[in-house]
Amino acid sequence: MPTQTRSHGRKSIAATAAPRELMTDLPELAGVWQARVVTLFPQSFPGVLGESLAGKALADGLWQLATIDLRAFGSGKHRNVDDTPAGGGAGMVMRADVLGAALDHAMRGTPDDRGNWPILYPSPRGRRFDQAAAKRLAACTGVTLLCGRFEGIDERVIEEYGIDEISLGDFVLTGGEIAAQAILDASVRLLPGVLGNTESLAEESFSAGLLEHPQYTRPQTWRGRDIPPVLLSGNHAEIEKWRAEQSQRITRQRRPDLWVARPEPGKPRG
Repeated sequence: MPTQTRSHGRKSIAATAAPRELMTDLPELAGVWQARVVTLFPQSFPGVLGESLAGKALADGLWQLATIDLRAFGSGKHRNVDDTPAGGGAGMVMRADVLGAALDHAMRGTPDDRGNWPILYPSPRGRRFDQAAAKRLAACTGVTLLCGRFEGIDERVIEEYGIDEISLGDFVLTGGEIAAQAILDASVRLLPGVLGNTESLAEESFSAGLLEHPQYTRPQTWRGRDIPPVLLSGNHAEIEKWRAEQSQRITRQRRPDLWVARPEPGKPRG
């Protein structure tokens, strides 16, 4: 029987019409942001998501994670999930029938509105995932992530389920699990109550279309390098001015693309 494992904390339980096989021994939490991950390696989750703030939030029931073992939906005695590419070529492609069965299982009980519960597939050909995308995802009810392997997945699955392809950058990973964890981490930290200090969110990189200014802490002098005097002055207006100038300088030098695309003063970001 296909398995779906869960991690959750102390929250009320939601009523569900989903078959009992979906629930295993851990019921779904009510009103909690959900993440479901379809993967050949369910044991790799929560991974780093079980540590630090994301892990504490997971334990406290501020969000919930479920993994769906793709191998359980495999074809034949050996539970095959892939086959040779149509038209020939190197590598293997993940099968549409296997992926479809796994996604049907994973999406049970989710809203019909894909804008409120998208299916994401980490892929080098996808749209670039950025902070704005993380904010949109955190505002949803939940997300399902499909972790690919080999040469990718059958295109018909993407078409059938309206899957959004998401890219972390112009490079290739051996599978989607690491990318899925990065996407989840970026989104979970934006959920209410996870980070705690909302000022940190306002000041961090990309919040205003710029990279973050340099940070310092004790000791005041380390290996001959001093904390910039303005940060020790107590003059908050000068400190904010210095930080803004440093953010602009770093962004111009390191990410000219962000500098050109930054929002104009007083103009809301799109």
